[in-house]
Amino acid sequence: MEKVAEADLPTKFGKFRIHAFVDGDKEHIALVSCDHKPENGLPVRVHSKCFTGDTMCSLRCDCRAQLEASLKYIHSKDGILIYLDQEGRGIGLANKIKAYALQDQGMDTIEANEKLGFKSDLRNFQPAAEILKYFGIKKISILTNNPDKIKDMERHGIEIVKIIPLVVGKNSQNKDYLKTKKEKMNHMI
Repeated sequence: MEKVAEADLPTKFGKFRIHAFVDGDKEHIALVSCDHKPENGLPVRVHSKCFTGDTMCSLRCDCRAQLEASLKYIHSKDGILIYLDQEGRGIGLANKIKAYALQDQGMDTIEANEKLGFKSDLRNFQPAAEILKYFGIKKISILTNNPDKIKDMERHGIEIVKIIPLVVGKNSQNKDYLKTKKEKMNHMI
């Protein structure tokens, strides 16, 4: 993991300092709205890339709503948003669209990934832990509904002092997707 650049980034949510990290063929981002390291757990969102949701405003997921809610919260509370280059739970954009086609035929998100030969979730949150350690942060209040993300961050040496749920973005198009996350992935929704 190597930090390669940083700059100011004004957004509709406020001003951040953007930091670019390269990890092999992956590029990760940290948006920072603080200059201190509170001992009681800096607010942090670890968000995996979702082109269809974050950029194209897809209603199939809750990713954009989570991203926007996180940016508002992180800016207001002084924290960090880490944006990981892990599209489609780690299967990549083209495979994610193949999984969408299988979901259109009645499969849920896990069944579709497995039909394509993947595990339900291939993401690795070690890069996020490394980025936090780069900033000297070892304790966080994490914005997430994902228990696997919490376990993985702890496994990589980050202490979770508080879990801040992100229950946003439910709509008629993603209700089955959210149900699968809750019932099969144990998300705290």
